[in-house]
Amino acid sequence: MDYSVVAVAREDDSAVEEPLRVAVVADRLGYREVWAGEGPTWDSFVLATAIGRATERVALTAGPVAVSVREPFGIARGAASVAAVTGRPVGVALGTSSKRVVEGVHGVPRVRPAAAMEVSAAAVRGFLHGEPGEPVVPGSSFRRRLEPPGGPLTVAAFGDRAIATAAAHADRMLLDLVSPEQVRMLRAKLDAAVERAGRSSPPTLAAWLPAAVDPGPASLTQVLGSIAGYLTVPGYSDMFEAAGFGEAVELARTGADAATLARALPAEAAGMVGLVGDRDAVRARAEEYAAAGLDEIALVPATAGDPGGERTLTALRPA
Repeated sequence: MDYSVVAVAREDDSAVEEPLRVAVVADRLGYREVWAGEGPTWDSFVLATAIGRATERVALTAGPVAVSVREPFGIARGAASVAAVTGRPVGVALGTSSKRVVEGVHGVPRVRPAAAMEVSAAAVRGFLHGEPGEPVVPGSSFRRRLEPPGGPLTVAAFGDRAIATAAAHADRMLLDLVSPEQVRMLRAKLDAAVERAGRSSPPTLAAWLPAAVDPGPASLTQVLGSIAGYLTVPGYSDMFEAAGFGEAVELARTGADAATLARALPAEAAGMVGLVGDRDAVRARAEEYAAAGLDEIALVPATAGDPGGERTLTALRPA
């Protein structure tokens, strides 16, 4: 199993500089790659640049960035710019984000997101491999001046159409907050889509998973809060209801806030879609994910009560 580290995944009330602390810890402990997620607080390319300047060796991936908000050339230019400034390989991850973010924060319509992802992934893949001297876009009089960023193209996918897009265009497919059972199902869908696409080898399969080794109450609450937003998402709500957390799912459907939902979820919910417990339990759970077909775990370390995720990232550091 390969491990990477997510410096920032989703909005919470942690300090705005916490992603930089996580990245510095990951770099010092020898992790290969750090993801700079994007949301209402951080621009992923700016954060990736800041991480590159604060660390010594980690490769960088910016995103997922929302394809309804950022156009393909701008995405590839952002990655190449970060690579030029940091001297590191820089990948980019694409996602569809949510209506709450795309329309509620950016003020643009989230229309046919799966189709937007398909168009964006095909275009970004081409732009990421453009060489200096070529037109910045076909037919343009402007020429590329930056080297290709050198990192992978990742597509965040869950639905069938997004999986087909990943199978056709991505170097890596990304899942988020999934159980081993979901990994097994999605791995099978990805392999089938790769076969239909006629590719000789599949994209690697990665998942962002919340992680907390020997968590204190604050860390556990933070993990449960990250789960709360998924209680009404199709494919997740059924899983939580089947596991006996139907009361929390119903509460989420009433519009309860994340803090209320986190209090309603029992502690064991954190371990359904993440790596939570003592070191041996977390390692055993990681083996379940590997057996289900996952190639890479992108650790989203709890930082509440564990600044920079130091305890968790130390316990799971690469051998």
